[in-house]
Amino acid sequence: MTGRGEIARGIVDGNRYMVLATADADGRPWGSPVYFAHERYREFFWVSSPEVTHSRNIAVRPQVGISVFDSSVPISTGQAVYMAGAAEEVVDEAAAEHALEVFSRRSVEHGGRVWTLDDVRGGSGIRLYRAVADGHSMLAKDGKPDHRVSVDPLRP
Repeated sequence: MTGRGEIARGIVDGNRYMVLATADADGRPWGSPVYFAHERYREFFWVSSPEVTHSRNIAVRPQVGISVFDSSVPISTGQAVYMAGAAEEVVDEAAAEHALEVFSRRSVEHGGRVWTLDDVRGGSGIRLYRAVADGHSMLAKDGKPDHRVSVDPLRP
């Protein structure tokens, strides 16, 4: 029998985009699909312009929601991993170098390129971001509508 942790890992590893939910200073919500890489299913990295809505929102309200799911599955068969956490621009150089290694590894696996500090600094117009999830959940699939249960992707 497949455990919830294994299912959660499969969902996160099997999908290239996460939906990043942010809110502005007034609490107005915004959702954005972003290509992501992760480390140990807890830290999520992406690159984005600091001028786009989700980046501006993170600058004033770091709390985020994250969903990773496969939108191509038939109706009523989908499963997702839901997370809440805090996000920020990665400004520390050592932390950025490590995050870019993680991001580049996944980018190359998907046909993308290696990213460098120069790509996310200065006048590039792109910055590196990180969200740290403080918990994961999934639908329980127990017949109860929208019944979510906690899941630890690092456990079976």
